[in-house]
Amino acid sequence: MDNITDSNWPRFVRTPEAARLLDLSPRTLEKHRCDGTGPIYHKLGGRVVYAVADLQAWIDASARQSTSEPATPGLPASRDTGAADAPR
Repeated sequence: MDNITDSNWPRFVRTPEAARLLDLSPRTLEKHRCDGTGPIYHKLGGRVVYAVADLQAWIDASARQSTSEPATPGLPASRDTGAADAPR
């Protein structure tokens, strides 16, 4: 295997460190993982890790200039209970 240098190898952090970098609680970050609304993560064995570049990309994708702007496509704006789609 080729030698991998620090400059071309991503830095990974575990959930507590990722949460600290994002100023969120680890539980909130776990909830985002379950809902599919959080940053991209990787499972290495049984460990969940985040590339620091993916955390930055998630921050960049959530930038808004107005509260009336729609959420990023593909991400739910809020938790939908499905009640509106229930048969009447």
